[in-house]
Parts: sequence; C-alpha cells; structure tokens
Amino acid sequence: MSSSNASSEPAILRGLSVLESTLVTVSLMLMIIVVFLQVFFRYVVHYSLPWSEELARYLMTWVVFIGASMGAREGVHIGVAAFVNIMPKAFQKFDIIFSGLCSVAFGLAMSYVGYLAIARIARMGQISPAMEIPMWIAYLPILLGSLFMSIRFAQAMIEEYRNFDKIKENEEAEQCQ
Repeated sequence: MSSSNASSEPAILRGLSVLESTLVTVSLMLMIIVVFLQVFFRYVVHYSLPWSEELARYLMTWVVFIGASMGAREGVHIGVAAFVNIMPKAFQKFDIIFSGLCSVAFGLAMSYVGYLAIARIARMGQISPAMEIPMWIAYLPILLGSLFMSIRFAQAMIEEYRNFDKIKENEEAEQCQ
C-alpha cells in the first residue's frame, strides 16, 4: 500500500503501521548503539560486553520480521509480473486473489510454527545464555512479524483487486506515451 492511501486505511491498520514503524526504528537504533558500545568497550576499554552480541542478534530478528510486514504493506516483496501481465485481464484478477491467498496462507503458517516454537520453549523454561531472558522472547518476532505480514498481504490483495481497473488504465496510458 502506498503512503498516499495511508489516510484512507482503517484506524486499526494505521495503528499497526505506527507499531511496525516504531518497533523497527527503536530496534535499529538500539542495535546500532549496542554494537557501537561493544566496539568501543572491546577496543578502547579492553573489556567485552558479554550480552551485546546476543542483544544485537535479537534486535536484528525484530527488524527482519517486522520489516517483512512493512514490505508486504508497501508491496515490495518479490513477484513475477512479466508472465501475468501478458495474460488476459480476467486471469490477472484471478492471480491477484490466488497469489494474495497463498501469501496470507504462508504468513499464517509461519505464525503457527512461530507459536509452536514459542510454546515449546516457554514450557521448557529455556533462557538465553548471556542476557538470561526467557528464550521465547527471542522467537516472538517470528510469530508477530508473520501475523502482521498476513494482515498486510490480505490488505494489499484487497486493495489491488479493488483498484485493478484503475491501475490497468494508468499502465495503458503510460505505454501510449
């Protein structure tokens, strides 16, 4: 979904956008600070922070999975449009629904696997080696990012289907120029 349509999306999706942006921004900032501190301590103070690498890795996981959801929102995930664009418009509309449902199903499957992993790790009471936090926290971005990504793929599919004729008219007009 493009930024220009952000004001027309429902409040819950705007809230999700704010949550995604905040999580990614804060995680990236913290990761940069932690890595900088680790380098400073290692080479200037000659003392290594035992928890910094672990925290940076967990923060990167948040950035990747929540960032994937943001990518789904913006429609930047990889797709093969060359084949679809030469097909009749009816097939193109079918492809929007089919590929959208496949993407949503993939995200939901990832969410389910993430949930199973979190539940198993929580039952075992596993903690991280350096920071000694519950390990299920490290796996939480898989569940949340995949769930958010499913929502965003559904949102993109609906919007693309609704705007299909308008998009095709604009593409045809651009080709004529």
